[in-house]
Amino acid sequence: MKAFIDNNYLWFAPIFSFIVAQLMKYVVYAVQYKVFRKERLTGAGGMPSSHSSGVCTLIIVMAVSQGTNSPMFALALILGLIVMYDAAGVRRAAGLHAKVINILKRSMDELDGNGGNNEQATNHEEEKADKPLKEFVGHTPLEVLCGAIVGVLLGLLFVL
Repeated sequence: MKAFIDNNYLWFAPIFSFIVAQLMKYVVYAVQYKVFRKERLTGAGGMPSSHSSGVCTLIIVMAVSQGTNSPMFALALILGLIVMYDAAGVRRAAGLHAKVINILKRSMDELDGNGGNNEQATNHEEEKADKPLKEFVGHTPLEVLCGAIVGVLLGLLFVL
């Protein structure tokens, strides 16, 4: 196994880092809310950011293997910054919007008196509209920072 990792660490390390952070996210959620949700094993959002972890590990392994003046390192760095910015910016905003939309939908359903049960749904699109939007899609800056720290530490473990 060591030979496999030594020969493939440029792609293996970031994937491993992503998986470790995703497992950490599951545990953190379970401790925080005292409930195990399988969705947290694969879902976006939460503490720590697995995307940040993966790209930071990629940045570290590229810096060590290719050098900080290489195009591959520059590409990894720019990709990492975009991913982390997106996670804490655009995707976080989408999650906050989803939360507000879900609250509005529940309020509208209560006013309509149907409690969210649309028995008149006649096609797949109408059925999908009844489901609440996913609210866990982005990250707080702290979640992104913690994911980045996990990624840097795991990246250093792979290259040292």
